[in-house]
Amino acid sequence: MKRPFLTAEWRHLAMVNYEVDPAILTPLTPRGTELDFWNGKTFLSLVAFRFLNTRVMGVPIPFHRNFEEVNLRFYVRRKASDGWRRGVVFIKEFVPRRAVALVARWFYNENYVTCRTKSDVRLPESGSGIPGSLEYAWNTARSHNFIRATISGEPRISESGSEEEFIAEHYWGYTRQRDGGSIEYAVEHPKWKLWNATSFQVDCQVEPCYGAEYCKPLSAAPSSVFVADGSPVAVFRGALVSDFA
Repeated sequence: MKRPFLTAEWRHLAMVNYEVDPAILTPLTPRGTELDFWNGKTFLSLVAFRFLNTRVMGVPIPFHRNFEEVNLRFYVRRKASDGWRRGVVFIKEFVPRRAVALVARWFYNENYVTCRTKSDVRLPESGSGIPGSLEYAWNTARSHNFIRATISGEPRISESGSEEEFIAEHYWGYTRQRDGGSIEYAVEHPKWKLWNATSFQVDCQVEPCYGAEYCKPLSAAPSSVFVADGSPVAVFRGALVSDFA
């Protein structure tokens, strides 16, 4: 059995999802993949979460085990010998640890950028009726940004065929390489339980963070906002793919 390259816990994922014109994403689609649609729609997701108990090749790295990540991503699929593989492409990922960004860029060619981040997560108190709240903030030299959401009750498994299931249940990652090729890597985790946000606020300076082409879709009302409880995850080394693999 293959050994994971990275293990960690991804916890309390705030997922803000926007319908987007597929023409914006087509040029970013890695070779050998195609855009993945749900009911004829394509999505961008702004996702913030906690990276906890991080290990690389089984080894904990001092001062780099627990941190926040904020990413902007979209969804693709690839036809492999075992059927369709549904995956994620990351447009940009913000983390506070420079070493994390360097490792991700070196091994996967992911667009990681370092900046200051912080989080405040307060889960609902079971049976009390007291709601929970989450806030993730990331501050660059040119922007101050945050996601806030309130949740209540107990999380639930997403309904089969729902938008929430489509967004949350992708188990592959794809990245374009400098030579034009693509890398595919597996991500293993159990199915997450979700809370629908009862209220939310997003304040993101889109152009300095991601570029002017994303201003229109990320300025519209989100299609959905929910929070996933998260779980332990295992991320495996990437492998080159071709159009016909």
